Amino acid sequence: MMKPWLKLTLYGLAALFLMGCALEQLYLEAYLAANQTALETPAGSDETPITFTVQTGQSVAEISGNLRARRLISDTELFRRYVQYRQLDAGIQAGTYTLRQTMTISEIARALQSAQAPEQQVTIPEGRRLEQVAALVSQQTNLSAEEFLLMAQTDWRDTPLMIRYEFLAQIPLTQTLEGFLFPDTYRLTMNATAYDLIERMLANFAQQVTPEMRQSFEQQGVSLYEGLIIASIVEREAVVASERPLMAGVYYNRLHAGWTLSADPTVQYALGYNAETQSWWKQGLTFADLEFDSPYNTYRYAGLPPGPIASPGFEAIHAAAQPTTTDFFFFMVDCTKEDGSHIFALTGEEHMENFRRCQNMPAPP
Repeated sequence: MMKPWLKLTLYGLAALFLMGCALEQLYLEAYLAANQTALETPAGSDETPITFTVQTGQSVAEISGNLRARRLISDTELFRRYVQYRQLDAGIQAGTYTLRQTMTISEIARALQSAQAPEQQVTIPEGRRLEQVAALVSQQTNLSAEEFLLMAQTDWRDTPLMIRYEFLAQIPLTQTLEGFLFPDTYRLTMNATAYDLIERMLANFAQQVTPEMRQSFEQQGVSLYEGLIIASIVEREAVVASERPLMAGVYYNRLHAGWTLSADPTVQYALGYNAETQSWWKQGLTFADLEFDSPYNTYRYAGLPPGPIASPGFEAIHAAAQPTTTDFFFFMVDCTKEDGSHIFALTGEEHMENFRRCQNMPAPP
């Protein structure tokens, strides 16, 4: 049986301990109240994401020092006192985080409670053909170009994607996902597969190409798939963004009149990879190139090519869905300017006059 004097001693020690904790909490509360403005003031104004890593076994003092070194906080003592008072110090996890200078101490402390899984990122610009997209995926992630191409060309048909995205039913059996892989920046886990990335790209497409835009294609007399073909041509043809809707209007005029589209990018797509220039898009097409026999050559064959020739971005898709109403049937690069803009014409005669005028212009010095 415990002796009375020993029991009283233990009670006294416990009371002293609790009193000390209470006093420490009161001190921390007063300290933070006195530094409230600093707590609510970010260390900087730069919004650039900063990757910050907490190593296993690091102390709060070490973490706060590293935060200060990365200019994410300006006061290490204030950070340590804050996480101690809020009892967040024990919850800081080892791992990788994305932080910004514009975050306050309290925001950073909360962010450090949940580590991110290691990620990889891939950026796909507008106007790239499928093979180029696969190469970019391979260069920026641990996915192989071959794995991505196989999934985008054929294997996607054996996945739930066909059920999840009803618009894929419009793709002919001989065609691929060319044009539907929406250009954007995608963040992936390190163990992501080609299917995961393609599913993300299709989900993005479904979100960007709204039901209203799809209805606009119907009003132009084309399906979503056909409108996407036009959008891909506009994406490759236009240099000046403001010309996209007008170009789309010209292509619709020619399409509805039963003419050939006579679009250079479709010939470039048909010619494919040029080993000499190491390019998928040949510059300076010749008259012989315009005779190249391919269903994608819209100089030889009227109507639309069999499928999209690249991944169009939102602006090109929007231009194809809501083109400018115009009487123009022709356009060519404006040789009097260097910004890539075009000269538009109503008739073949006017178009040929524009062509001859450019041919007769003196060469630049």
